[in-house]
Amino acid sequence: MRVLLKVSLPVDSTNDVIRAGKLGSTIQSILADQKPEAVYFVEMDGTRTAIVVVDIADASQIPAIAEPYFLAFSADVSFHPAMTPADLEKAGPSIDEAVKKYGDLALAGV
Repeated sequence: MRVLLKVSLPVDSTNDVIRAGKLGSTIQSILADQKPEAVYFVEMDGTRTAIVVVDIADASQIPAIAEPYFLAFSADVSFHPAMTPADLEKAGPSIDEAVKKYGDLALAGV
């Protein structure tokens, strides 16, 4: 399953890593282990943030993905399942079923 990770890097602990000259090597080491599909570094809500797209086969992989960021940066990590356009198209029948079963409820004020 494709998952989008939002990794928020706290200012103080990340500054310590930067001052130690280890930001690049630490990030590269984590990413080499995780082999993400894509990685973007942005600012979100005033915090250094990495957006990382990984493909996981099983929920048991979550600790292996999150722990390096927790340990190296005291980061906040959140996981968000993500779909490609092909995934969304494949989901079409289940969306249709939900519409048939629940689609009129909002219109009825329920």
